[in-house]
Amino acid sequence: MAIDRWLLEQHQSGHPPTLRFYTWSPPAISLGYHQRQYPEYWQNLTWQGQKLDLVRRPSGGRAVLHQGDLTYAVVTSGLVGSRLQVYEKICEFLIQGWRSLGVELDYGTAGRGYIHNPNCFGTATNADLVLPDGAKLIGSAQLRRGGVILQHGSIRLQPDAELFDQVFGAESFRNVQLPQSLSVENIIAALITAASYCFDMQIEVKPLSPLEWEEILAKLISEVGSQVI
Repeated sequence: MAIDRWLLEQHQSGHPPTLRFYTWSPPAISLGYHQRQYPEYWQNLTWQGQKLDLVRRPSGGRAVLHQGDLTYAVVTSGLVGSRLQVYEKICEFLIQGWRSLGVELDYGTAGRGYIHNPNCFGTATNADLVLPDGAKLIGSAQLRRGGVILQHGSIRLQPDAELFDQVFGAESFRNVQLPQSLSVENIIAALITAASYCFDMQIEVKPLSPLEWEEILAKLISEVGSQVI
């Protein structure tokens, strides 16, 4: 989350747009920026001998369990239109990328009733992407700073039903049916290709440098004292 926020600040300073993919180790629950209520026992959950981290996103929305998922982040600017129109412009690369893998996605239809559900994947709004059977595959959220946008989201791949039950309750779990042959590497490659086409840009794959890591960590440490989960 600190890296995503740092990337947004870098783009505000003139750096190019960024497309980022990552997974979580150990698993974690991310809370929406404005989400203040959540079960107290979430602070003491473990999975396979590891404590689940509890972190706050810079974006809004409900809680997301990051285990068996792939997270994406897009940092860009210059997009015009309503919040929903901007969502759709950014989500187009997700739709096209998954289509190239043989998976059709469409937008959810749920209204704002999601604000009463602590589980992001408990409902699918028109900013989320669902499979043909209605199961939510991708939940996304945004942060805007002037004309700069951070949109990131969780792509459910192989969620553990028992862990999901511990966090949200068994009635909230709905399995996703994806082709067995898909690997995380295949998915990322397809989404990068689709992003190049949808955003009409060349993408350079580049890891963070040691100096950038130091800058991010220093900024995070300086903020820890003022951040309360």
